[in-house]
Amino acid sequence: MNANNGEERIVHEVAMVVPKRTREEEEEGDCVEVLVTELKKRGMVVDRDVGLADEFLKVAAPLETLESAAAELHIRKPTRLGMDLPFEVQGSEAFIQQPDGSLFSWFERFRCYQHLLYGIVNCYGHDVTLKLDGREVCWAPEESLVRKLESEGVIKQIFPLHDELKRKELLRTWALNWWNFTNQPIDKIYSYFGAKIGVYFSFLGMYTQWLLFPALLGFIVQMVNFGSLQYLVLPSFFVIATLWAALFLQFWKRKNAALLARWQINCLVGPSQGYRFLGMEWSSLPFPKELTKNLGNEKFKEKEPYQRYEWFAYRKRFSNDVFVIISIICFQLPFELAYAHTYEMITSNIIKFVLTAVYLLIIQYLTRLGGKVAVKLINREINESVEYRANSLIYKTYIGIFYHVLLHRNFMTLRQVLLQRFIISQVFWTFMYGSLSYLKYSYRKFRARKKKRSEGGPSTGKIQIASRVEKEYLKPTYSASIGVELEDGLFDDSLKLALQFGMVMMFACAFPLAFALATVSNIMDIRTTALKLLVTLQRPSPRAAATIGAWLNIWQFLVVMSICTNSALLVCLYEKEGKWKMEPGLAAILILEHILLLLKFGLSRLVPEEPAWVRANRVKNVTQAQEVYSKQLLRSSSSEFASMVKPEEDNNNKN
Repeated sequence: MNANNGEERIVHEVAMVVPKRTREEEEEGDCVEVLVTELKKRGMVVDRDVGLADEFLKVAAPLETLESAAAELHIRKPTRLGMDLPFEVQGSEAFIQQPDGSLFSWFERFRCYQHLLYGIVNCYGHDVTLKLDGREVCWAPEESLVRKLESEGVIKQIFPLHDELKRKELLRTWALNWWNFTNQPIDKIYSYFGAKIGVYFSFLGMYTQWLLFPALLGFIVQMVNFGSLQYLVLPSFFVIATLWAALFLQFWKRKNAALLARWQINCLVGPSQGYRFLGMEWSSLPFPKELTKNLGNEKFKEKEPYQRYEWFAYRKRFSNDVFVIISIICFQLPFELAYAHTYEMITSNIIKFVLTAVYLLIIQYLTRLGGKVAVKLINREINESVEYRANSLIYKTYIGIFYHVLLHRNFMTLRQVLLQRFIISQVFWTFMYGSLSYLKYSYRKFRARKKKRSEGGPSTGKIQIASRVEKEYLKPTYSASIGVELEDGLFDDSLKLALQFGMVMMFACAFPLAFALATVSNIMDIRTTALKLLVTLQRPSPRAAATIGAWLNIWQFLVVMSICTNSALLVCLYEKEGKWKMEPGLAAILILEHILLLLKFGLSRLVPEEPAWVRANRVKNVTQAQEVYSKQLLRSSSSEFASMVKPEEDNNNKN
């Protein structure tokens, strides 16, 4: 649903895939016919498309239907009074609209669609027999129709649909607009894909813009021969890069806070959970029901089980961390050491390049395997996200490079390794997450045409897929390589970005040109990822996230680690060249390291995490909320007091 020039434009935003009917005559109690009838009873608009092998139900919800669903879900939305209140149909004018002019965000609309679809239950009071091609399905009272049909294999998939008008506009103004480089229509991206993808591309754009300065400086440091001053230029570049990274992360927090204020998203940012919406119901917190059912008893009695539950969760997380570390030491470390030794023994650059390519392919497989194991471990934990365990997927990738630094201490070899990794990684990621999705889409279209031809279609000529919704169905989903249980495809994109940041920062002294390569890579990545989302993939389901979450902690940790690694690189460089004595030189490096660590943490206190206007707006909203709540409390207290006093006065008058 969208509004254009005051008129409501019905947009089919969700599709359901059901089997194509094999019989021409319509059966009484047909599953699909009953489903369509029930959907229309819920106030939704349904269009049917027949594809090559399946039938597609395109579902749209008018504004009135979405408002009713939002009121039933008690969705909290910001109002013009400055408070977040549960949505009510009667007071819909008081709620603030989205940047695109709609009343509900894409995440809120998708929640309403899920509520409407899965809220269709059997209210007839008796079993209903549904039929499909001679097969009977029993629909029990109070049972969800959609869940029943999904379990029986009647509904094959439910997925969000692209809005063609908005998709083409984003293609024109974003994916194919190369002249803007890092400038992106962030508000339009947020309105179409949701807050999580909007925040990611805002972060990627800001990171690329900030990379321009160290990229230019790194290019000069790498290409210009400074002679004897080279040993002063490298430490200076290292100091500038460290201060740049610390300032960038701090100013990103400010921009993130400004984005959330502009999008009217109220959240609390924490170090591990990423964010938590204000107004979350107590029942939705991740505590067992047996702990919350006795809430209100004596404080000591209710405190003890929570403490026991909390330490039980910490113990499970600690045991998982130990398992991950031991796995890296036993399986990953020997492989990394074997690669480093083999690389040093080989003399041919071509063979070294091939060896690095094979090594990165194996690393990618091990990363996927480790990610799947991490997901299984996380499923045993409490209130954690898969991003919280992303540290183990990132840290182990640098073990081989650390080995080159500590054992060989050869800057030329290290630069060669980093350059090969940069080139091969960029080609690999572009192929894996760009071309591979298109190849999957092409292969699925080929299989659909082949199946149609084997079922009696035309033996000659090309079978065309005319239905747009069927083309959307054949496209792969935007999912993470570690699985779809906890994360979407942004996990892989965020992991790639963190690996790049770690590589350019941890070895800034050895390879200053890496900043320029990262800038070019990110400019291309913005457009290729946008094309992937708009052309070769299904529209992603919106995720409830408004920050980059635990990835910010990982980036901050990488800045601290880069101070240590670059200090070690400078020690290796100066000792190898014989330019200084080890004892005073090491002391100077240690002093520089401590100064940079102090500056890094000092900048995090010096630069506020949110702009002044955001803080002022939040204080204003809190003040307005307190005034409204206090007035309501006074009214309710006065009415209760009056109701208590009036019977006493009546009794006194009688006496």
